[in-house]
Amino acid sequence: MKLRFAPSPTGLLHVGNARQAVANALFARRHGGCFLLRMDDTDAGRSRDEYAGGIEQDLRWLGIEWDETVRQSDRRDRYEAAAQRLRATGRLYPCFESEDELRFKRELRLRQNKPPVYDRAMLRLTPEQRAQAEANGKVPYWRFRLSDRVVTWNDLVMGRPQVKLPPISDPVVIRADGTVLYAFASVVDDIELGITHVMRGEDHLSNTGVQLDMIEALGADPRRFTFAHLPLLLDEAGGKLSKRFDGLSLRALRHDGIEPRALVSYLARLGTSEDPEALPFEELAKSWDVRRVSRSAPRFDMRQLLALNRRALHGLPFAEIRDRLPPEATDAFWNAVRGNLDMLGEARHWWDVVGGAFVPPVQEAQATYLADALALLPEEPWGPETWRDWTGALRERSGRRGHELFGPLRLALTGEEKGPEMRDLLPLMGRERVAGRLRVAAS
Repeated sequence: MKLRFAPSPTGLLHVGNARQAVANALFARRHGGCFLLRMDDTDAGRSRDEYAGGIEQDLRWLGIEWDETVRQSDRRDRYEAAAQRLRATGRLYPCFESEDELRFKRELRLRQNKPPVYDRAMLRLTPEQRAQAEANGKVPYWRFRLSDRVVTWNDLVMGRPQVKLPPISDPVVIRADGTVLYAFASVVDDIELGITHVMRGEDHLSNTGVQLDMIEALGADPRRFTFAHLPLLLDEAGGKLSKRFDGLSLRALRHDGIEPRALVSYLARLGTSEDPEALPFEELAKSWDVRRVSRSAPRFDMRQLLALNRRALHGLPFAEIRDRLPPEATDAFWNAVRGNLDMLGEARHWWDVVGGAFVPPVQEAQATYLADALALLPEEPWGPETWRDWTGALRERSGRRGHELFGPLRLALTGEEKGPEMRDLLPLMGRERVAGRLRVAAS
């Protein structure tokens, strides 16, 4: 078994791409298959090394490793060799129409109430006409001649799709400048690199029908391939997610503090009936099954991802997170604050509250109460019972209960009305810092 993830290094990796990478990697890991990373970089004008490097960085951040790396730009000779075989059998033919000529043909067919399918006029080109065109400085681009049939296959998600080839224009597979286009290069790679399973988005269903025709034309057996087409993601409102991609790149999510474990777990369960759990990659792989993915398009809900992110953070031990916390942070600090974090970046705020030069807001209306709190502040050493003992003494003196008792203290010591348990924060702050904040808040 061999699967591949084949991004184009022309931009940042987004959650839609990441879902396909996660699906392929989990499937390969569960079944002991090989996982190939293929950079589809034949578009030299848009492909960038920095994007390729960013994709690799994003995949490693997700916890995805791969067994092989291939760049299509290194395989141009293989595409040319395959093209020569198709030319020899008449399945690849040269075309000389300009964009204006093609546009005129499409518009004419539409006015005639005909589908705007390419008319294969260049198939009737004589050798003399081709020679004359080339003598006039025209360079051909190349189309693949599709079969006049219906292509079907068993799909792990979509059941048994059908693609009717006659209503589809013969695809351009090589531009006049020699650039090989995706559909053709991908077929050559999948055949020669031993791919057995192709798992990608539902928008490639028509491509699959075309590519299966190419596979046969190149002499390979299409039955060696298993396909799974995942429904495309929608946003919370049911619209196309692509319209909101700028905020959903993996780089942006990582910068915002989303945990890779949360994102992978969310994408793995999205579109299934299973509730997402924040699990390590290896645990997810043990039970992941593409057949559980619904044919209906799932909605990517940031609120659900954030909820899962909270659960992922709450379950992380200090040893696993320490290199991403402030250098002075301790196990006790992490255990005190992790239950209140939505994203890891918030830990910096609570470290400033615990050990920084935090200036609390002045509470004029609470000045007497805060002065009493300062007078009753226990001497050190402090431990888990200090908060209970201190507020118990304050309750006896002030007669306060509930929020009236605890609220002014929390605000004076943390600047927040909610947060981690004060019994855990108080010993981390220390008596000198707590006393100083009480004085400022009461002034």
